[in-house]
Amino acid sequence: MQSTKLFARSALAAYGLFLLVSGSPVYHAAEPAEFPGPNDRVVPILQEPRHRTMHVDGDIRLLDVQINPGDMTLFHTHDAAIMYTFISSGEGPSGGRLSSNTDYVKEHYTHQVANNGPGLFRIIALTNYGPAMAELDSDRPEGLSGEPALENLYFRSYRLTLAPGETSPMQTHHNPSVVVQVTDGLTHVTREDGITAELTAMGSWAWRNPHSPYQIKNVGSTPVEVVVNEARRAM
Repeated sequence: MQSTKLFARSALAAYGLFLLVSGSPVYHAAEPAEFPGPNDRVVPILQEPRHRTMHVDGDIRLLDVQINPGDMTLFHTHDAAIMYTFISSGEGPSGGRLSSNTDYVKEHYTHQVANNGPGLFRIIALTNYGPAMAELDSDRPEGLSGEPALENLYFRSYRLTLAPGETSPMQTHHNPSVVVQVTDGLTHVTREDGITAELTAMGSWAWRNPHSPYQIKNVGSTPVEVVVNEARRAM
């Protein structure tokens, strides 16, 4: 049986707010509110207006979470596995820090988040409502060397740093993937047929379907960093 946790206020830490999620500390740059009261509205995460759904692929959702300075989300419930790419805290860029929580599948979690500012709080998130994969390292992509920066039974992520003019190898993912630019710069994500998506700023992203080869090129004048995030599912 699924259960639901409610989130209470915690103390601000140096980076942001200290949250206790399923027994593990996670740092955010936003402050949560108290437990919801009898008149507070509680919604599923996909219905929370600051968690904007940008792309849908079956059981997978790409969310662009933006909380303006001084703004606060509704109380919302996490009910699926989720992976976060942190773009900015209220205090500045977050460098594309990655984290994931898969406990929400069995233990739903309700909280509210406020941004104390002075800047935008932004996350690019993947939610996966599908079943967990059976093996950790099955279905890894072709064309990418090295170990993933994050890997569990629902998600996988690789981090790439490209010098000006540098192009990644052609890569083929067996799962849906999204390329997220996590630093300033100018990046082209080009399919094998030549169709190109241009990423122009931190938080820009390009969705790629499974089994569709593509490569990533830094077309700017400074080094650029991207993460390539997969939402894993049975082929």
